[in-house]
Amino acid sequence: MTTTATPPTTPARTTPRPGRGAGLSQALVSYTIAVLLAFAVSGIVIAVLGHSPLDAFRAILTTSFKSSFGLVETLHKWVPLLLLALAFTIPLAAGKYNIGGEGQLLVGATASAAAGILLKDSPMVVLLPLVLLVGVLAGGVYAWVAAWLMDRFGVNEILSTVLLNFVSFGIVDYVASEVWSDPAAGHPTTVPIGEGGLLPLVGRPPLHTGVLLAVLVAVATVVVMRRTVPGYELRAVGTNPRAAAVHGVRIGRVAVGSLVVGGALAGFAGAIEVAGVHGKLIEGMQSNYLLLGIIIGLIARGNVLAVPFVAFGIAVLEVGSSAMQRTADVPSEMVLIVEALILLFLLFSDVVGARLRRSSR
Repeated sequence: MTTTATPPTTPARTTPRPGRGAGLSQALVSYTIAVLLAFAVSGIVIAVLGHSPLDAFRAILTTSFKSSFGLVETLHKWVPLLLLALAFTIPLAAGKYNIGGEGQLLVGATASAAAGILLKDSPMVVLLPLVLLVGVLAGGVYAWVAAWLMDRFGVNEILSTVLLNFVSFGIVDYVASEVWSDPAAGHPTTVPIGEGGLLPLVGRPPLHTGVLLAVLVAVATVVVMRRTVPGYELRAVGTNPRAAAVHGVRIGRVAVGSLVVGGALAGFAGAIEVAGVHGKLIEGMQSNYLLLGIIIGLIARGNVLAVPFVAFGIAVLEVGSSAMQRTADVPSEMVLIVEALILLFLLFSDVVGARLRRSSR
């Protein structure tokens, strides 16, 4: 009897996947390169305009940290930027685009101001929670209108949320000019809310406690998105809606819920602006938070863990822009160019990275 020797089998080669640490280091490298390139290009533009890039960048990057007033102003700016960025990022995880954060913030601020004015004599333990809660609910309901149109009639949420922004402008103008107008303001502004509806202040210069509430919201968002079933369903719908539906996920409900939660966060931002910063409803109080919130969400690449840090960086740039205009005579709009360039270079790095990965296969 003869035996046939079988050659030993060699395991198939597998390409090792980069670990979490490698992925994080790659992301940090791409962010660093994007920021440096954005500042380099902006520096060239500033020099061509006849100004000093070093003076401009020194003003941008140091204003938030060289005094306690600058740090407090930066944190106050960080709160609405963070909440508007989350209002965009959470629906984005489900493949939906909430471009209505501006209107949701304004409607939330209007509802908070109404509660603070109508019940101005109530004690703080009643009025302050009510002012904040009403703002959250108003923002969520306003976003629900667009979500319902999307789910019931197939109306694109980008179109509906943008159009609802314009409706909110009319609401604010009517309330601030006709219903509770402050004639001494010289600008569409309501009378102040009751003192019980104002957020407590701490330290000197005073920092409103809405900053702490924003931190808690950011932490809760990360936990929900990464550690809970609703967060998993949200990401599953955004990644592969057909597979999610096969596994029993109700895609329509998840999509509607993501928009409503985003609207609630934007409304919360409006409530904090009323209760912590202005003490009243002011036409134009939304500033350019919508645009910056979208930029932050895109720079963070939809990662809710990165959003607070990116939002703080953008807040530093925004606070430094006015100082740049004062000290270096550079238009404050240059900061928007820097922020846009950071986003463009990040997107470019994604394209280059994808092509390099394809060519290496």
